[in-house]
Amino acid sequence: MGITFRQASYFLHEFEHSGAAGRTVVFQNLADDPTIERLLTPRFALTAAEYLAFDHGFDVLVILTDMTNYCDALREIATAGRRSPAQELPGYMYTDLASIYERAGCIRGRKGP
Repeated sequence: MGITFRQASYFLHEFEHSGAAGRTVVFQNLADDPTIERLLTPRFALTAAEYLAFDHGFDVLVILTDMTNYCDALREIATAGRRSPAQELPGYMYTDLASIYERAGCIRGRKGP
C-alpha cells in the first residue's frame, strides 16, 4: 500500500520468477493512487483471503506492505475531514489497525488465513 511502481514491480517479478504468480492474488495501491484506495486495499485483500481460506480451504498468506503508508492515509483523510491539523494521527487509528490485524488470524477448528 502506497509503494512505488519499482517496489511493486519487484514483488511481481519475484512472484513470476518463483512460479508463485499462478497462485497469487494481488491487490496493490501505488504511491500515486488515490489515498482512499489505500484504506480499502487491506480490507479487499483480507476479504479475498477469507473467501479462499474459509470457503475453499486454501492455505493463504496475506502480505500487507507498508502499514505506515496506511496510517498516513488515515491522517490525510482525517485532515481532509476538517479535523484539527494539530492532531497528528486520528484517535481511531489503533482500533482501525486492530480490526485489520484481527482478521488475519485463524478461527479455532477451521483452517484460515
